[in-house]
Amino acid sequence: MCGIAGVIAFTNEGKKNLELIHPATSCLALRGPDAEGFIKDVHIALGHRRLSIIDTSNAGTQPLSDESGRYTIVFNGEFFNYKEHREKLIEDGVHLKSESDTEVLLHLYIQEGEKCIEKVNGFFALCIYDKKEKTVFMARDRMGVKPFLYYQDKDNLFFASEMKSLQAFSVPKNVDHSSLQHYLQFNYIPNPWSIYSDVKKLKAGHFIKFNLMDGSPVAEACYYKITNHQPKVAPPYEHAQQELFTLMRDAVERRLVSDVPLGAFLSGGIDSSVIVGLASQKVKGLHTFSIGYKDEPFFDETHYAQLVANMHGTEHTVFKLSNNELFENLDGILNYIDEPFADSSAIAVYILSKYTRKKVTVALSGDGADEMFGGYQKHRAEWLIRNKPFVNTAVKILSPLLPLKKGSRQSAFQNKIRQLHRYAEGAKLTASERYLRWCGVASEKEAKQLLLQKDDKNLTARKSQLVKNIQLQKGINDVLLTDMDLVLTGDMLTKVDLMSMANSLEIRNPFLDYKVVDFAFSLPSDYKIDGHQQKRIVKDAFRKILPPEIYHRGKKGFEVPLLKWFQTELRSKIENVWLDDKFIREQNVFDANEIYLLKQQLFSDDPGDIQARIWALIVFQNWWLKYHHT
Repeated sequence: MCGIAGVIAFTNEGKKNLELIHPATSCLALRGPDAEGFIKDVHIALGHRRLSIIDTSNAGTQPLSDESGRYTIVFNGEFFNYKEHREKLIEDGVHLKSESDTEVLLHLYIQEGEKCIEKVNGFFALCIYDKKEKTVFMARDRMGVKPFLYYQDKDNLFFASEMKSLQAFSVPKNVDHSSLQHYLQFNYIPNPWSIYSDVKKLKAGHFIKFNLMDGSPVAEACYYKITNHQPKVAPPYEHAQQELFTLMRDAVERRLVSDVPLGAFLSGGIDSSVIVGLASQKVKGLHTFSIGYKDEPFFDETHYAQLVANMHGTEHTVFKLSNNELFENLDGILNYIDEPFADSSAIAVYILSKYTRKKVTVALSGDGADEMFGGYQKHRAEWLIRNKPFVNTAVKILSPLLPLKKGSRQSAFQNKIRQLHRYAEGAKLTASERYLRWCGVASEKEAKQLLLQKDDKNLTARKSQLVKNIQLQKGINDVLLTDMDLVLTGDMLTKVDLMSMANSLEIRNPFLDYKVVDFAFSLPSDYKIDGHQQKRIVKDAFRKILPPEIYHRGKKGFEVPLLKWFQTELRSKIENVWLDDKFIREQNVFDANEIYLLKQQLFSDDPGDIQARIWALIVFQNWWLKYHHT
């Protein structure tokens, strides 16, 4: 796990920027605290920050070149199945000077060109330079686990692992107002867009290859795409369970390769428990880590994590945090964010990563299972709408009888009221409209009302792209596929990458092994969700290695007590700094009257479920003050 940056010059004017590789790479120090390296040629400069995981010797330092010096790579990620390819390279007479996966990947590229990445089981963002042919190859892993941002004009192409690194190249800071509306609606900006209109994110499963000398356009090409490829005859359910177990066992085993201490997150939910159950079969005394809340028993799930740890004999550590300890980490989180991102569970992930890093350098996680196997409440709601029309009709009829207060996430009862209101709202929409609404913390209308500048034409085209796979059918695989493109890449993986890298911790996600993903989308929807349970096949396939208690519990998520902070410790800063009326009017981004109404609601006796929207504004304003305010 590392950080990469690069400058590619198309013109003599562009060559003046090659020296900027040093400050751009230095911005990535937390991603790679162990080493820093650079390489420069006439047209290109590459930088690398290293977090040593495999072959921690100097032989694994990057940028890494082959013996001839013709090919050079910078690589951020892990190539889990590299050993099998390493053996074949040696059989072919290739001399390898290190034990690193990066060198194996470089030589695969030398042999096979861009097709080499189809052999990589892992996650990555990379750039390979061919000095003789003057070609540049850049790629991102299949699921988009690792970030790759880039900017191009007539003189240069700049790329980096993070926006703060790109900003060291002085890229234009033209705020994309369509992206800003997405952000206010979803609390994150979907790929491939960014907060800046001129900066793109390389799509998951895509690559770019071009020749510096022939003037060919720089364009992305797809090498992998998740497809809903169900066979005409589905495998028997019992056989599918066995296949999922085998695929996950192998995926976990692949991700245990490491030359540094390794452990696993353990929330007590099904997904992380599956990972721990499988990993503990291979690693005796596996280190596992949970986070709990001293002051918020409704959100604390460490009891379930302890049951899993006891069952598998792991070396389990629980970090029990007070609200004050959570609050003390806010500045560190806000200051690391270099592009607006407001999933509040990032706070918990940041703190969990911070404490976990004190004991291990690599941690396994259960990310991806909810999106593939139907784990969210919105998935059950969508299944009901598509399969139980009488429920839909009943909710429409009874919705006027619901409490006027729409509820919040602060208690089980209030959360149920909130969910019923969202269901009633969604039941009146088309499948595509409902999908976007249930993905968001605000409606499209609510997000748009906050902004002074709107771009309806551009947003219409983007919306069509986001929901292109949504079809009204009995199953919900179309929804799950869309979640993989939108929610997983834009929200979940971004959150984990940002917060773990802020603490120099590598996270590995066995559920996102492409063999598991391909299998998941070959299964009929009713193997995943039916009238009785969600993530059905996951629960059934791993029932023997999980405590029965974790099957009889609700899903709470990684919540944090934002509302209390906003109404107490943070109230003064919200009113006098972030959402100060004078600042809002001078900023000329938001409608001051709409912001005033949100503040009124926040500090009223009925704030409802407003905390996510307020958090989005806080994150944006903190980002603006750091990167735009003069």
